[in-house]
Amino acid sequence: MQKRTVLTMFAAVPLLAACGFRLRGAPDFSFKSIYVKSQPGSQMSRELIRTLKGAGGNITVITEPERITEAEVVCNILSEARERVVVGLNASGQVRELQLRLRIHFSLTGPQGQEYITNTELLQQRDVSYNESIALSKEGEEAMLYKNMQTDLVQQLMRRLAKVKLIPVS
Repeated sequence: MQKRTVLTMFAAVPLLAACGFRLRGAPDFSFKSIYVKSQPGSQMSRELIRTLKGAGGNITVITEPERITEAEVVCNILSEARERVVVGLNASGQVRELQLRLRIHFSLTGPQGQEYITNTELLQQRDVSYNESIALSKEGEEAMLYKNMQTDLVQQLMRRLAKVKLIPVS
């Protein structure tokens, strides 16, 4: 039985290689230094900075506001909003389903104001059932879903930053 499993795995390797499959590696940025500008206490910017520092490569993340002029690019987190919308009620008017949304607006500029990415919105949303009798556990589930959406948005933002070529948008 084990030989069949091993043979099957080896048979799948050429198929995966032929279809262009490869693991996503460290992002390759066209800039060497970045400053993340946001509202004080922004959870999104904290996770973005942590992800940029852990991305590998030779990118420098500048965190001190007085050194902003040393950065090749400035990632502006213009706004971030958490929304909790009721999307389903039962016959007696009690909430049965919610939609959680996490929305950010960002732009990427040079230190002299040149625009590389104009004001862009990224949105993540999740549907979640709701029950008043287990409200405390649903609150924990919502917190976990918001954290998951935040991580997804940071990954989307990282992919967009990796695609940037330092030619200003006209």
